[in-house]
Amino acid sequence: MGALGVISRIERAAQSCLPVLLTLLLILLGAVPLNISGYDAVVPLWTLIAVYYWSIYRPELLPAWAVFLLGLLQDLLGGGPVGLMALVLVLVRGICLSQRRVFVSKSFLVGWWGFAMVALGAALLLWLVSCLFYFSLFRPAPVLIELGLTIAVYPPLIWLFTRAEQRLLPPL
Repeated sequence: MGALGVISRIERAAQSCLPVLLTLLLILLGAVPLNISGYDAVVPLWTLIAVYYWSIYRPELLPAWAVFLLGLLQDLLGGGPVGLMALVLVLVRGICLSQRRVFVSKSFLVGWWGFAMVALGAALLLWLVSCLFYFSLFRPAPVLIELGLTIAVYPPLIWLFTRAEQRLLPPL
């Protein structure tokens, strides 16, 4: 195999890692401590957006095992119950895969609506399991703010994912 063959293989390997690397970057972004009072309780669910997008548009590039490991990392960095975000993200991936054909060639608004429904379910599950885990009834207001922020940041993040996919990944 010549130098061009090796370069081509490296390029394909790097391309196949793009969704995982972008999701990892979002996990790190969400873990950055900001000096804003209460922000850590309402950080948008960045990884949920990434898992939703890649599970619908390029599921082969974000396998379930990677989603699980990314969720575990987020749990460890975020200080929540270890395994909870991993479970939620794997469930979201499964839901997205089962409904993929509903969203794959629809308008942006249909995708955004679908994301809002998935995000609502994920936020409620996270809140409920956290309440059970800590034997405490947490106020729902921070969860609703987090949900609203997550739905609000969906469009610009999807725009970035779409551009990255168009420029850096080979067409299907």
